[in-house]
Amino acid sequence: MGMVDSVGRGVKRGRVLAVLAVLTAGLLAFPWTVPNSVGHLGSLGETFLPWLGLVVPALFGMALLRRSAIALVALLLPVAAWTYQFGGLLLPTAKGGAHDLVVVQHNVSDENADPAGTARTLADAGPDLIALQELVPSALPVYERTLAPGYPYHEVRGTVGLWSKHPLSDARLLDIKPRGIAEEWNRGLRAVVHTPRGEIAAYVAHLPSVRLGASGLASSLRDESARLLGDAIAGEKQQAVILLGDLNGTTDDRGLAPLTSRMSVADGDFAFTFPAGFPLARIDQVMARSATVGPMHTLPATGSDHLPVSARVALR
Repeated sequence: MGMVDSVGRGVKRGRVLAVLAVLTAGLLAFPWTVPNSVGHLGSLGETFLPWLGLVVPALFGMALLRRSAIALVALLLPVAAWTYQFGGLLLPTAKGGAHDLVVVQHNVSDENADPAGTARTLADAGPDLIALQELVPSALPVYERTLAPGYPYHEVRGTVGLWSKHPLSDARLLDIKPRGIAEEWNRGLRAVVHTPRGEIAAYVAHLPSVRLGASGLASSLRDESARLLGDAIAGEKQQAVILLGDLNGTTDDRGLAPLTSRMSVADGDFAFTFPAGFPLARIDQVMARSATVGPMHTLPATGSDHLPVSARVALR
C-alpha cells in the first residue's frame, strides 16, 4: 500500500503542472481562441507565440522537482504543439532555388548614424528591389547617392522609398493613414516594376507602431492602417503584387489578417528583426500575390534598431 499511496500523492502533486501544460498546448495549437476585445490580448499572444515554448522547460524542471509523472506525461502535449507549429523552422533552409527577384526590406531608423554604411550593407546582398522606411530628409541624399550605381531607379513618398534595378512607373502615394493620426503622416508607396518577367505592383508600407502597456497591446491604429492597405491591394489591377514593409506585426497576428488573407507569406525561417540587439519577433515582412515568397533571411546589422531581411520571390 505504501507504494500505491506514493504514486497517488505524486499524481495529486502534479495536477496543477499538468493543467498548465495542457493550457500551454491549447494556446500553442489554438491561439485564435484568445479574444482580442480586451487589450488586444489575442494579437499580443500571437506576436510572441514561438516564445511560449519556453514554458515547457520551466514546467519540466518543476515536474522533476515534484517527481510528478502525470505532469511529465502532460508536457508531451505542448512539445507536440510547438513542434507542429514551429519545428520546421529549425531545419536549415536553402538560400538558392528558382526565383525571379531578390528583395530586401529594411526600416533604416530615423536615428541611424551611418546611412551610407547601411545602404552598402543592403546593396551587398545583391537584391533587385530595396524597400526602406523611416527615411528622413537629412539622410535621404546619402541613400540616393550610395545606392545610385546599382539602383538607377527609385521612388520616395513621405518616409518610405523603393530602389530598383528595373524601371519603375506609375508611382504614387498610398493613403494608409488612420483617422486617429492628426499630424502629417505619409508612409505608403505604390509603383509598377518592369521586370524581365513582366510588370509587378510593388507596395512599400510602414504601419503605425504598437505599444505594450498595463492595458494590453495598443494596436488599433496599426490594425486600421492594415485594413486600408489590404483594401488598396484588393483593388490593385496588376495581377502580381509584392508588399515590402515594416508592418509592426508578425504574420501570426490577427491584426494583419487584411493582408495575410489576401497574400502569401514567407516560409522557412524565424528571421526575427526587432529589436536588432536581441530580436524577439519578425515585424518586417515580405508578402506577395500571384507569387511565392521563399524563406526570409536576416542580413548583417546596420545602424538601425531593426535587422534587414532578404527574400527570393518566384512569380507564378
